[in-house]
Amino acid sequence: MLLSRLKFVAAVCLACAPTLVVLVPPVAGAQTPAADRLSRIKASGVLRVGTTGDYKPYTYLDPATQAYSGMDIDVAQAFAKSLGVRVVFVATSWPAMTSDLVADKFDVAMGGVSDSPEREAAGALSHAYLTDGKVALVRATDRAKYQSLADIDKPGVRIAVNPGGTNQKFVNANIKTATVVVVEKNLSIPQLVASGQADVMITDGVEAALAARSDARLAVADPAEPFTKLQKEYFLHKGDPAFEAALDAFIDRALSDGTYAKLRAKWIG
Repeated sequence: MLLSRLKFVAAVCLACAPTLVVLVPPVAGAQTPAADRLSRIKASGVLRVGTTGDYKPYTYLDPATQAYSGMDIDVAQAFAKSLGVRVVFVATSWPAMTSDLVADKFDVAMGGVSDSPEREAAGALSHAYLTDGKVALVRATDRAKYQSLADIDKPGVRIAVNPGGTNQKFVNANIKTATVVVVEKNLSIPQLVASGQADVMITDGVEAALAARSDARLAVADPAEPFTKLQKEYFLHKGDPAFEAALDAFIDRALSDGTYAKLRAKWIG
């Protein structure tokens, strides 16, 4: 009898007991995803642009004023304005550009960036805004001497190249016999050639032509026949379709309305 009463009391207590609710903390990966890059840029009011500052006429950092200038600097400012934000330039280098992008130190890299399979694998590339190619910058007195890669790739010829970019990749792939000297500061190489401390600089046609116009001692070996054909583009993150679409739309507009033509006339001639 006592046992039956105990069972009845226990049943009543269980029926009357409040429901136990267990609160499970949210899993980090299941949280609401952050806004896309374009939305974040507009919310912060800042577009972060990575640039090397060593590649005229696209990007140049004045050591005295610490101010950037160049064709792609103007483009970056115009693109930021179209988004209703301001631009902040972030210093990077050719060897570190890809790792800096992957580390999200900036939203896009601008400043004479050439297309390459390595960059396409690591990030995304915008629509092209200019076509160029690798050429040889030499002393004007040696112009007839270096008309082909075979003329350049000979014992005793000193080729100066900056590290980490497509210039060095081209030299590594094509120069087997000549002496290759890696020079950290890209802007110093034309002066090394002009003064006789190096014989050849391999670089893009626009940079070589600008250097030759700035110094009568220099010339492009054969400007009509570059060794390669390449596109100038902007280097951005994968997986940001809204930002990529906004940048591509800006480029297409600027190409069609004459903005790039004006900038090319201003910076390249």
